[in-house]
Amino acid sequence: MPKPLVIVESPAKAKTIAGYLGSGYVVESSIGHVRDLPDRASDVPPAYRGEPWARLGIDVDNDFKPLYVVSKTDVVKRLKALLKDASELYLATDEDREGEAIAWHLSEVLAPRVPVKRMVFHEITAPAIRRAVEDTRDLNMPLVDAQETRRLLDRLYGFEVSPVLWRRIRPGLSAGRVQSVATRMLVDRERERMRFRSAGWWDLEVALAKGDSALTAGLVALDGRRLATGKDFSQDGSLKAGADVVRLGEDHARGLAERLAGSVFAVRSVEEKPYRRSPYAPFMTSTLQQEAGRQLRFDSKRTMQVAQRLYENGFITYMRTDSTSLSEAAVAAARRQASQLYGAQYVPDKPRHYARKVKNAQEAHEAVRPAGDDFRTPDQVSRALGRDELRLYELIWKRTVASQMADAVGNTVHVRVGATSSTGEDAEFATSGKVITFPGFFRAYVEGSDDPDAVLEDREVRLPPLSAGDPLDLRGLEAKSHTTQPPPRYTDASLVKALEEKGVGRPSTYASIISTIQDRGYAWKRGQALVPTFTAFAVVNLLEQHFAQLVDYDFTARLEDDLDGIAAKRQERVPWLSRFYFGGDSPGLKALVADRLDQIDPREINSIPIGSDAEGREIVVRVGRYGPYLQRGEDRASVPDDLAPDEVTLERATELLDAPSGDRELGQDPATGLPVVVKAGRYGPYVQLGEPEGTGAKATKAPTASLFKTMTPDAVTLDDALRLLTLPRVVGADPATGEEIVALNGRYGPYLKRGTDSRSLESEEQLFTVTLDDALAVYAQPRQHRGRTAAAPLRELGTDPESGAPMVVKDGRFGPYITDGTVNVTVPRSESVDELTPERAAELLADKRAKGPAPKGKKAPRTTKAAGSRRKAPAGATKAAKATKATKAKKATKAEKVAPPKAAAESAGDRQTG
Repeated sequence: MPKPLVIVESPAKAKTIAGYLGSGYVVESSIGHVRDLPDRASDVPPAYRGEPWARLGIDVDNDFKPLYVVSKTDVVKRLKALLKDASELYLATDEDREGEAIAWHLSEVLAPRVPVKRMVFHEITAPAIRRAVEDTRDLNMPLVDAQETRRLLDRLYGFEVSPVLWRRIRPGLSAGRVQSVATRMLVDRERERMRFRSAGWWDLEVALAKGDSALTAGLVALDGRRLATGKDFSQDGSLKAGADVVRLGEDHARGLAERLAGSVFAVRSVEEKPYRRSPYAPFMTSTLQQEAGRQLRFDSKRTMQVAQRLYENGFITYMRTDSTSLSEAAVAAARRQASQLYGAQYVPDKPRHYARKVKNAQEAHEAVRPAGDDFRTPDQVSRALGRDELRLYELIWKRTVASQMADAVGNTVHVRVGATSSTGEDAEFATSGKVITFPGFFRAYVEGSDDPDAVLEDREVRLPPLSAGDPLDLRGLEAKSHTTQPPPRYTDASLVKALEEKGVGRPSTYASIISTIQDRGYAWKRGQALVPTFTAFAVVNLLEQHFAQLVDYDFTARLEDDLDGIAAKRQERVPWLSRFYFGGDSPGLKALVADRLDQIDPREINSIPIGSDAEGREIVVRVGRYGPYLQRGEDRASVPDDLAPDEVTLERATELLDAPSGDRELGQDPATGLPVVVKAGRYGPYVQLGEPEGTGAKATKAPTASLFKTMTPDAVTLDDALRLLTLPRVVGADPATGEEIVALNGRYGPYLKRGTDSRSLESEEQLFTVTLDDALAVYAQPRQHRGRTAAAPLRELGTDPESGAPMVVKDGRFGPYITDGTVNVTVPRSESVDELTPERAAELLADKRAKGPAPKGKKAPRTTKAAGSRRKAPAGATKAAKATKATKAKKATKAEKVAPPKAAAESAGDRQTG
């Protein structure tokens, strides 16, 4: 009997929902999008490769109609087979722009002849899924239109601007609507740090007591003038203009401490104020990422991955949302739980409602909260969750419950203490205290801070009872030095906050944007801080000087408003895209790129001035093909990979340039008369015979050989070098096959090679001593994997529920991976092997099985050209798909010339716009 077919995005989500719906439904996964714009030239169907717009995948002259190709042919084939026996189709993808678009693409590709229903829910619990089946709707085409417009915009931006970066900086770079702006923010902050000059000042700290109670206070004024603090200094280290303050030096501070040593200290004033703090709103996507970064030290990508697993397994509501509102059932659950756990006095008389203006009401779902109408406590779910999942769930649970609790109240007190020195100087000190009389929501939750030195909000600072005129006992005086600090680099959390404040991008894209910035080599992590690279400086230099509008914060925020206007039908998509691409009152993107390309001076763009040395010679950092390097006239020196841009000071740059280059001539080769030189290379020291000859295609490389691990550049001799240059060495020919056996030194150590068969040697010295008989004896032995003995598993994770085989984590060439003996899947970089749970391992293996084996040869993708309605692939495309392999190869080669590889042309982060 036919059953309804329910399609969701992920296998984990499908498994959970299938359990709730039972045997009366078939639940399958599409594994994300099943079609998209062509990734690369080879994806463009032969019928379209001659079109001038083929490289974009968008017919810009025909209402910006996209060319979609099916990217998951096996998945589509499986879904179509299931649909033949289905009574109706439920599209149950996420209810945001991305999810709505996936549902639309599925309906277009599958072309169902049965009733189609859009099934939506915000949490994966049994009651929510049952309600979703009963209360379906039609596809929301404004949401689809909004996502499709963003997709086309990001493709136009990436495919037009990225090639400019390739030609003027280096291949492989990418530009993106949000990615490039986020990169500019990192570079702007690093420029501030590079301009920053530290300033120092001193003050006094006094230890006082009243009876048995102690307190400390800091000097704030001297003879009626305020003491200088860090906020009074400008970036160049000087006091700001008009600052009427006293700047203490070390001698003055120490002398003042001595002159106050015998003085009488007394309270001059006591000011008390009531303290009240209301709870924070429940989490939305951006605040969840920020707080997980502060409290759990998760980066944005890790936060969203863990949240995704919690959502798909029914523990939290949908985690991509701009809303801070809670349903009435959730408000009741939070109030009920707060009362049960902390007492009725901790719950206010009326429920709290958190209103937040969002730019697109279609995306204003519930806040991120625990799933269900009765929240499970962290203790109740601890056995079902891995360590990361439990920590994030606990954070979400605490924030949600706290949002419905009473205010924290108390009192703050500000005290001024005075004393007169032996020479008549009037010194005034200040201290503050805070007493929480009712903790309110602090019992459940306290927000973190971007400032590592900040005092937590719920921390009390108790002072003894004080009144004006009270004498205080002096226990000690200490002069303390302080220096101003450069503005802190962005972390994941602070960058997310800044992007949101500027209205750039959408919270659901921030994790992928930050990940893309690092993947493209625009930033790297030092602890939690994002450090921009000099490549990022070059990219931002180019964009600021020649495409300033594209990285302007206000312009990018206006783009978001316009895109939301298209979603709300306040603007029309095609005229808006036409103005952006072709221009209107101002030049469009296409003309802008064409006009500016020849004006860009690569040398200027790729140069970051550092300063001039004592002899007046300019020092610059240049971004080269193989990385950044310093240049001073003819002198050059590589910039170490772990050196941040603000650390490349004039002094450090001079030191690097003046250091020995590492090149040392060892002598001449007796056979050729050419010089033999030992050099320090990017991948280690090596020796070289002579210099490269010729240029361009006719250039010949000079012979080189890496030093053995037992050798050092300063100790290697000419004889050592000449011996190394004899490698690789032909050991002899195998009598049985006639194949040469060669001894080589490779990346993983010394080895023998016979055709495609390689065998490791025991030591580097064997490269010179191994004989043909020795080599034949090695090949006579059974082949062993590198390391000669199978390494023990890193972890054992029990039995896989699907295959019944044991799951283990092993260390592979490309990192740790999970295997059940048949299916292998890499452990995600964001996840720790030590914290991996059996449930998570089984989930990863299931996802890998669902994707199927990697295709051995890529088939011509199925194609549809659409802009809101279904269109069949042209007959020409069908005929072309049946062309011979030779014809396909010929056309693919031709198409490669017009279509850039997507990996470099388009920001992955800008593409994920759910």
